Amino acid sequence: MRVAILRSTAQSSISMKVYADNIVEGLKKVHPDWEILDISPEISSKLSLPGKRTGAIRNGLSRYYERYWRYPRFFKSLEADIFHVVDHSDGHLVSWLKYYGKSTLVTCHDLINWVQPEMYKGLAILPFISLNTWRWSVKQMKQADHIIAVSEHTALDVTRCLQVTPEKITAIPNAVSEHFSPASSQEVEQFRQQQGLSAETLSLLNIGSNNPRKNVSAILKTVRRLISHQQPVHFWKAGSDFTAEQQAFIKIHQLDAHVSYVGRIDDEQLKQLYSAADVLLAPSLYEGFGLTVLEAMACGTPVITADRTSLPEVAGDAAILVDPEDEGAITAAIEKLIQNPDLRNQLSQAGLARVQLFTWTNTAHKIASVYEYVYSLAH
Repeated sequence: MRVAILRSTAQSSISMKVYADNIVEGLKKVHPDWEILDISPEISSKLSLPGKRTGAIRNGLSRYYERYWRYPRFFKSLEADIFHVVDHSDGHLVSWLKYYGKSTLVTCHDLINWVQPEMYKGLAILPFISLNTWRWSVKQMKQADHIIAVSEHTALDVTRCLQVTPEKITAIPNAVSEHFSPASSQEVEQFRQQQGLSAETLSLLNIGSNNPRKNVSAILKTVRRLISHQQPVHFWKAGSDFTAEQQAFIKIHQLDAHVSYVGRIDDEQLKQLYSAADVLLAPSLYEGFGLTVLEAMACGTPVITADRTSLPEVAGDAAILVDPEDEGAITAAIEKLIQNPDLRNQLSQAGLARVQLFTWTNTAHKIASVYEYVYSLAH
């Protein structure tokens, strides 16, 4: 079989790159006899558009032209048995591919901007145009021969929001890279010493963006509660920095000595950070999957996460689930771990066992089965 993997046109999307990288590698392992075409778009931001305003808006319009017109026309002459669009935000590619008579499927990672459009504010120069263009593009997924959702929750969102029949959707979970594993005790001790943390201090970790749905503000409020309870805790934030509002909260409540932004770090540093943390705290209000939960578990780190959207199906019984909008419940869960080292060890072992279910080889096998099904529909 000849399969074309169409990478995301959202060039800044690291998560989509990770997904595509692992799908390509996994398919080559499970089906070495197949030909895998790894297609990366070349989206220019310097197209000359006479008469248009210069600056960010002009460059944005240039990218629109290439993403929605020039790039899709490339597929007319490309031959493959299956075309896999790996980013639901590129759903418009399905329309072009179907017009050219190609067999298509698309992966939907989440529909957060559909379910909670208020979360989109501040993420685009022209938010009204960007959100509605995104919605239009996502709608085109309905024309695909099949849709892969990264969780059962996301599959339900696709059915509810886009009126796609469940029979046309297969939930295939993401997986965790083999790179993530527990760091040595020496590495952990060295890292914590560098950070100035005592052995008694419980370190909390959160990884990712600062989108409101990540609920970082609830973590800061929880840290304030724990300090008022005389609990020795420290919060590490990696990925996006704190917002101005959160930084003001830290200053007003004198949390500077208990909170650190460690920056955007590579996978090797991330493995060390996960291992050095005592708890991954991920109280997100919405997740299409929640990969940081698995990454933490793979490093032996206990997890406290939200009891909603896709997170319970990812965490299973290997994490503590809490109401992310109840800071008292989050605080109580952390204090339970502080007081019960055996529970922390139990969660660590349960997490290490659970991640064995989420491998890219398993994911590739399941995706390959969908390819074969879609191929059979056309033949």
